[in-house]
Amino acid sequence: MTPPPPPPPLGRARRKAPAGVRPALDDAELAASLDALAQGRWTAARALLAATGTDWDRRGHRLLVLGAAKTGAVWAREWQLAEPDSPDAAAFVAAAAAHRVLRGKESAEAARESCLTAARMAPADPTPWLALLLLARATGTPDAREHAFDQVRARHPGHHHAHHLMAACLAEHQPDDADDPLHQVYDFAAWAAEQAPADSPLAVLPVVAHAERYRVLAAAGLEPADPAASGHWATRRARQAMKAAFDWWLEHEATHQGSAERGTGHPRGMVDLNFLAHAKYCEGRLAEAAALFHRIGPHVTAEPWGYPDRDPARAFRAARDLALRAT
Repeated sequence: MTPPPPPPPLGRARRKAPAGVRPALDDAELAASLDALAQGRWTAARALLAATGTDWDRRGHRLLVLGAAKTGAVWAREWQLAEPDSPDAAAFVAAAAAHRVLRGKESAEAARESCLTAARMAPADPTPWLALLLLARATGTPDAREHAFDQVRARHPGHHHAHHLMAACLAEHQPDDADDPLHQVYDFAAWAAEQAPADSPLAVLPVVAHAERYRVLAAAGLEPADPAASGHWATRRARQAMKAAFDWWLEHEATHQGSAERGTGHPRGMVDLNFLAHAKYCEGRLAEAAALFHRIGPHVTAEPWGYPDRDPARAFRAARDLALRAT
């Protein structure tokens, strides 16, 4: 059956080069809070998190982006000193501590304790466990990663970022083996997509799994460093995963286009679109990739364009320009 045509572009093609990776993506309120944080005003982050409430995917996205900010740890501690009983302040400290470990500026044990403290202060919140999963990916054991992931899912079964992190963790198992269609990362992604509700963005997770496995194989020298030169996206299983994800996006876009245009869609929706555009580009389906590039606009993400060791904005621009020229 011939795939349905891509939807019409939303506005004119944006051929201007992306300025770079902006972690806030299309969340304008988060971007404003990051600017305020850079100027030493942590009260904007406090107001943002209060307004976010129990939208767990949005809360997780916002807290990890705030925690990754250059001055995030400083102002998180300042907020915690001012309001020691605030679960939001504790979660901010935890997110910032996890990122400091990734940058080699804090011990994993101290960061782990910050995460557990935040989890105790807000037992229903999956975000401290998300920070622990981020930490465990870098410093923990497989058991520690599975425990953190299970704790997130117990609080929010469809947690987007947690599933992406777990896919990245699982893809790193057996790094020196050739690609195996029965590798556990593919089984995990298929399971997550199948058990999620019909409108869940976890429908794209099998595509994410293929990109994460490519990252590992390319780093081991088992795949070309240029993903477009790899046959990784040409296997039958990969093509089926990409078709299912693209068909899901077409239906989702038709149903939720108004929300997307108002910036009220999924907080990490641009992450999924970048993975899907990358996959369609690598598969050679440039018309479908172009439709996705139109929808992405300037919101390039580091993953997967930076895989295995590339400049993500440059790789995104080259792929986007080729796809748009081809259509």
